[in-house]
Amino acid sequence: MAATFLVLGLSSGAIAATVTNAGSGAVVLVVVENGNRMEVSIDAGSSEKICPSGCFVTLPNGDRVGLEGGEIIEIKDGAATIH
Repeated sequence: MAATFLVLGLSSGAIAATVTNAGSGAVVLVVVENGNRMEVSIDAGSSEKICPSGCFVTLPNGDRVGLEGGEIIEIKDGAATIH
């Protein structure tokens, strides 16, 4: 699967994106927000809120996605579905 690049406008009033790990093992996301890089680990069956100010996320399968905040993301087997 080719890397996906989404460039979305960043709005100051955005709410955080919610990421749910629907897989059977922990996943690690690389998040770049306001120029700061961090790794976010999400255990199987858990959810985390990320990117309240917008960010770019590298998913476990290597895809890169731009987020505004407010998205709902489900990760399963390294791939993500974004709503």
